[in-house]
Amino acid sequence: MIDSAPSPKSGVGQSFRCTEALPAGCMVSNRVVMVALLIGVPAVILIATVFGSVPIGLHDWRMALLGEGDPIHYEVVWTHRLPRAMAAFVTGGLLALAGVLLQTLLRNPLADPYVLGVSGGVSVGGLLAMMLGLSPFFIGLFGLLGAAAVAALVIGFAARASGWDIYRVLLAGVGIASACGAFVALILTISPAGQIQGMLFWLMGDLSASRDPGWLAAILVVLTAIAFLLRTNLDALTLGTVKARLLGVAVGQTQTLALLCATIATVAAVLEAGAIGFVGIAVPHVFRLIGWHAHRSLVPFSVVGGGILLTIADTVARTVAAPIEIPVGVATAVIGVPVLLWLIARSR
Repeated sequence: MIDSAPSPKSGVGQSFRCTEALPAGCMVSNRVVMVALLIGVPAVILIATVFGSVPIGLHDWRMALLGEGDPIHYEVVWTHRLPRAMAAFVTGGLLALAGVLLQTLLRNPLADPYVLGVSGGVSVGGLLAMMLGLSPFFIGLFGLLGAAAVAALVIGFAARASGWDIYRVLLAGVGIASACGAFVALILTISPAGQIQGMLFWLMGDLSASRDPGWLAAILVVLTAIAFLLRTNLDALTLGTVKARLLGVAVGQTQTLALLCATIATVAAVLEAGAIGFVGIAVPHVFRLIGWHAHRSLVPFSVVGGGILLTIADTVARTVAAPIEIPVGVATAVIGVPVLLWLIARSR
């Protein structure tokens, strides 16, 4: 399924391999960026566990980590803020990974984790369970069933013996997403007034219920590993399916596996935190605008960058108007849009 890279002796092979081969200066920059991202991860986790509606100084925070000091601080750090910060980081990584894969598969810079309508299926199923007053388990189950139904429809429309038809994928995804949006509006219209605020908050992004992100982290690790193993094939797909086949890439298998990974990442992120926008479409663009296009760098950088962005956004969302929380999807746009526009303005 994962084909070896073509021989550099052929002209086509050379044009493809130059997307993977980086000049010596870029290798240094790669290390610098990765070091900066790795330093940024504990930094944002620290910020997320210190700041909040309950103020905790660095001394009290250190005592809470050691299990000493004020029991309230220990409870706040270990039970609430740290699990939520980890869930935000993993969710952001999943959204950014899905964005990388879909932008490559569809060869469309506007593609994001929600372009296929899968998140709409999750939203319809989850809101239906909320309207019926079911438990969180059934909210997740209904969301999974909605996602599975949408994914099956998209695959049924797009799959061909020669590979995926990206135009049919986009058309089917846009159509199904519109239908899901209509169902979401219908559910919100007929739901009891007391439930609507919670539904809207979940639709715009909500990490307040995050407690154990271990299962989510396991999914992120597995999907990132698969995407990294597919890095050579994904680089070839950026040249188009015809050239990718000439390079010996199993296009249909690569597209199917990458689409499956993107779908799983999107479903897991939406089930954990609702429909959070901007992360999946913007984070991969930021690193492409900086100069990293090869997936051996783009995949890990985007995963870590997406996690950092969403962790910062969630911290801002729960502290800027404390004790009132604003939807984290609003915070991601407020923080990320100026950065993206600045990079676009500076790029040639």
